[in-house]
Amino acid sequence: MTAMNDEPAAVSTRSGFVALIGAPNAGKSTLLNQLVGAKVSIVTHKVQTTRAIVRGIATHDQTQIVFIDTPGIFRPKRRLDRAMVTTAWGGARDADIVLVLIDAERGLKGDAGEILASLKDVRQPKILVLNKVDRVKREMLLELTAKANEQAEFARTFMVSALTGSGCADLLSYLAEALPHGPWYYPEDQLSDLPMRQLAAEITREKLFLRLHQELPYSSHVETEKWEEKKDGSVRIEQVIYVERDSQKKIVLGHKGETIRAIGQASREEMAGILEQKVHLFLFVKVRENWGDDPERYREMGLEYPR
Repeated sequence: MTAMNDEPAAVSTRSGFVALIGAPNAGKSTLLNQLVGAKVSIVTHKVQTTRAIVRGIATHDQTQIVFIDTPGIFRPKRRLDRAMVTTAWGGARDADIVLVLIDAERGLKGDAGEILASLKDVRQPKILVLNKVDRVKREMLLELTAKANEQAEFARTFMVSALTGSGCADLLSYLAEALPHGPWYYPEDQLSDLPMRQLAAEITREKLFLRLHQELPYSSHVETEKWEEKKDGSVRIEQVIYVERDSQKKIVLGHKGETIRAIGQASREEMAGILEQKVHLFLFVKVRENWGDDPERYREMGLEYPR
């Protein structure tokens, strides 16, 4: 097709922001990694793993889709909880399209039902995404779809398995057509806007939770304190794991330091794969009482400090 002056028409690109919201452990981070095609958000068995907003960038045809992975929405009890829930709803209201992720196995119980009731305040187009559909009978999925659409106004419903990728290509194609025309926000090969220092801290936090999700309380935090590029092409990374009590520090260290060595090895291997360079990782554990009430820690995580 040519323009009126017979010169070839410029390729029209599209771009926009798509927020993922849902209850804790609905599979938002797994879905984000699947849609982007790379690991940009950590995934653990522990609920509320994602604390701040993580952006993952996918290119589909001529569209750049910037996914916003938000913390799980739940009834907050502590200051950190309130900050995470506020951040999640803020991410939804700043997006062009909102994907509402529901765990098909759990249905509309608890937090999921409360999220649907709160969607009336979100004006952006909303897409219902039922996750883990491979574990639920079709009749139950149709019933769940009908109930969810009765409670909130959805433009479309998609049934996916974030773990296997089933249904994700259809979802990507729909979003690529639904987002507005406009220039891309990021370079074509960029997959996330998370700084490498922060991504490295998230990797270690994931390994920490995977190793100790039953023993370690929710209140732990990882910061990258030093990042030094060496002349031989390797990188030296120093990180601090913050806990709130000495008893928690002992859990993280483990007998004769076995636990922290295992966490460090798993974290170092993943960092080396992502950075494509040799990594020298040094982990330290410090006790910082009530870090959940420290405004500086919230700034480090990209969260608003709730008063």
